[in-house]
Amino acid sequence: MKLKSWAVIALVFVAIVWGAGFVLMKDAINDQPVFDFLATRFTVATIVMIAIRPQVLSSINKKTLFRGSILGVMLGLAYITQTIGLDLTTAAITGFLTGLYVVFTPILFWFVFKKKVEKKVIVGTTLALTALLFISFNGISFDPGQVWLIACALLFAGHIIGLSFWSNAKDIYPLTVIQLGAGSVVCWMGAVPDGYQPPPNAFVWGTVVFTAVFATAMAFLIQTWAQSIMDPSRVAIILTGEIVFAAAIAVAVGQEVLSLRTVIGGVLIVLAMLIVEWPDKKSNSPLDQPHFT
Repeated sequence: MKLKSWAVIALVFVAIVWGAGFVLMKDAINDQPVFDFLATRFTVATIVMIAIRPQVLSSINKKTLFRGSILGVMLGLAYITQTIGLDLTTAAITGFLTGLYVVFTPILFWFVFKKKVEKKVIVGTTLALTALLFISFNGISFDPGQVWLIACALLFAGHIIGLSFWSNAKDIYPLTVIQLGAGSVVCWMGAVPDGYQPPPNAFVWGTVVFTAVFATAMAFLIQTWAQSIMDPSRVAIILTGEIVFAAAIAVAVGQEVLSLRTVIGGVLIVLAMLIVEWPDKKSNSPLDQPHFT
């Protein structure tokens, strides 16, 4: 298999893990405040990555520190704005508006790189947005929470674009460590003012460990690596599968009832992924975007 094919498989794995993490967090954040949970999650993820490869600290240079810090701040702010939006509006609208990153990514990609977006990416993006509409949309009216969630979607899209600028094979591990460390600092800024509350029980600790190791450390390491060889619009569409997996897992464990629109949305997202990733005879190189090292 080509390296790019492995990247697609790895990103689908990330989408599955994020979907499972969402289902677990839905119960966990009832027992621990969201900011405290996120601060713990990102801190544990950072510590785990450093513990696995302690020598990474000596390989961090000023350039990696600068770039990783910017990406990590964007990541932390994306989670914070999503949390504020969720607090101000419904979960359905939160899911839909956060998912707008799949639309904002190719738009920002065009704006930054001044490169024409492939027609199949446009079609895939449209299908993915339609899928999000089927899965999450319950009617919409303007409120302040929606402004925060649009900001969240822009931040996630900006993070994906930023990785497209700065991801390269030799800096993947240290860049990921810096991102998670900077993200944890941002989350701690939201957790400290009202007093930090640690995970209160074994279930929350288990959720923290799962999301920290698999849905944060491993997931962002995979994403950073994948974006060193893949178009950011394609990465965004593949990661949108998180919503499908979250819905499927929620149904499997009895959190939600399977609906027709969930099925339709899931089919459309899979179709969008197939359209975007279908081999193109004109595309001979997996590295079809600029990178700045």
